[in-house]
Amino acid sequence: MMARVTVLYFASLRDAAARDSEAVDHEGDLAALYSHLRERHGFALPIERVRVAMDGAFADWRDCPRDGAEVAFIPPVSGG
Repeated sequence: MMARVTVLYFASLRDAAARDSEAVDHEGDLAALYSHLRERHGFALPIERVRVAMDGAFADWRDCPRDGAEVAFIPPVSGG
């Protein structure tokens, strides 16, 4: 089923996408969504290096977002 989701980007993903967020129509799981957006925006990070959250809680890559969900892709953050 097609779902319209709001995708939030942080750190290097935000820089690559040149935006903080966007609305995306998507059918499938979160892994497929990241793969699609990685191709579209040229994200350098493979899925294994990124965490995903949906509606404010960490999610499994196999979860399928519902219509209206908020999905966040969270890259590793270095501090110092």
